[in-house]
Amino acid sequence: MKSKINTFMIMILFLCSIITVSFSHTSIVNAKTKEPLKIGMEANYPPYNWTQNTDAHGAVPIDGSKQFANGYDVQIAKIIGKKLHRRVIVEKTVWDGLLPSLTSGKIDLIIAGMSPTSERRKAIDFSIPYRKSTFVLIVNNASNFATATKLTEFKGAKLTAQQGTLHYDLIKQLVGAKRLTAMRDFSVMRQSLASGTIDGYVAEDIEYQSYHRVNPNIVSINLSKMPHFHVNYNDSITSIGVKKGNTKLLNQVNQILKTISDNKREKLMSFAIKQQPQVSTTKKTNWFVSIMHRYGKMILNGVIMTVFLSLIGTIIGFFIGLLVGIIRTIPTPLSKVKYWLLKLINWLLAVYVEIFRGTPMMVQAAVIYYGIAQLWHINLDRTLAALFIISINTGAYLAEVIRGGIISTPKGQFEAASALGMSHSQKMWHIILPQAVRNCLPSITNEFIVNIKDTSVLSIISVSELFFVGTTVASQTFQFFQTYFIISIVYLILTFSITRIFRLIENKLEGPKNYNLMANQLQVDEPKEGENEND
Repeated sequence: MKSKINTFMIMILFLCSIITVSFSHTSIVNAKTKEPLKIGMEANYPPYNWTQNTDAHGAVPIDGSKQFANGYDVQIAKIIGKKLHRRVIVEKTVWDGLLPSLTSGKIDLIIAGMSPTSERRKAIDFSIPYRKSTFVLIVNNASNFATATKLTEFKGAKLTAQQGTLHYDLIKQLVGAKRLTAMRDFSVMRQSLASGTIDGYVAEDIEYQSYHRVNPNIVSINLSKMPHFHVNYNDSITSIGVKKGNTKLLNQVNQILKTISDNKREKLMSFAIKQQPQVSTTKKTNWFVSIMHRYGKMILNGVIMTVFLSLIGTIIGFFIGLLVGIIRTIPTPLSKVKYWLLKLINWLLAVYVEIFRGTPMMVQAAVIYYGIAQLWHINLDRTLAALFIISINTGAYLAEVIRGGIISTPKGQFEAASALGMSHSQKMWHIILPQAVRNCLPSITNEFIVNIKDTSVLSIISVSELFFVGTTVASQTFQFFQTYFIISIVYLILTFSITRIFRLIENKLEGPKNYNLMANQLQVDEPKEGENEND
């Protein structure tokens, strides 16, 4: 067991070295080039923005991945970048991660179809508008509400909108409508509308134009033209978000936007609508083949990122938990100085364990990734931050698991080791830990499996793991059930394979099950042929 632990330690040090060299190389390359213009967007909201595998049709690279972003927002960003003589790259993140990304300095601009509402203006500054919105309600053409012409004709309608947007508040003006819980993004709303769990959702007219190209069974109800429907001017326009205090960049953006004519903007939007990802319309094409042919590489990259983060995070977390578990089981020293020092260390470790076991990983990711940037102006690499978050979270859980494994070891083992004159460290290293680690292996396996699934929350810090990639594919193919079915199968294969691998390791460590001590002893004592029993 000791040799195996040493092997694990060598392996983790080797992996950490590779990670460090990779990040160092990236930093050196970036240092040699001019600072790029980092644009924050979902890259998941066609025709404003979407993700694709190539740089076709003027797409720009997505930072930290091998994918590219395109759409109306991207083309606007390219015009700004060209005027500023800065290369444009996209920082892909979920909608809720856009504001903290900007305020923490992770990105330079938000160009994501965002309206400059009064609440958002308290946190960030906005440019002059680069598009004006018309608000519609999107419903199925067979819906009872498809022919509504007044705000009072939506009684009983189950409606929703995107979380954190003005659209959700607009539902209050539809008299009698049931305002359901806001949803994360448009892909979820489209799926909910198709499945009938909602009657409709509030969006902009461009969302309808985009969705109608692939789903002709929907209609839009123009809310903006209905009597008594009211929207503030600032809520009906789309502007670019800039960090507060960055007046120079804000003025530059405003000057550039003034040079883009309305005719040019309409051409850019028409081009985006035509170029947005389309679902395959060939009935003979199998949906699995179609999705994997177009997005297989993207899904594979998501799988690699998920396995990488969960594997390395679990290994590092194991050693953190091992160290914390050992320290928290050290016997009470006789020296008063050592006693109080150990008491302080135990208290700090207990706080660490309680904090990271008592808060969700998504909250930890947002606080660490964005908080460090805001408080200390340290811009962590998102992958390194994700590894750190998973490792310390796993360490907190495994610390208690390993501590339980240590204290559950029979006291007779400690007493026997003490009788042999072993020190506490010798007892732990040679006697207790090999047994404790072996007994904790099922819990370690379970934590590994949990980490594979929990990497999905890291989309809040723009990590393109498997679920985030799956959401992107679903929103662009409009094949929601099929895409999520593929993703669920991939998760099942990963967890099933890991469970079986660790089961083999457990069996190997347990040794032979039919070991008969008495039979082996009799075999040793039995004289060989030709030997005299009295010899």
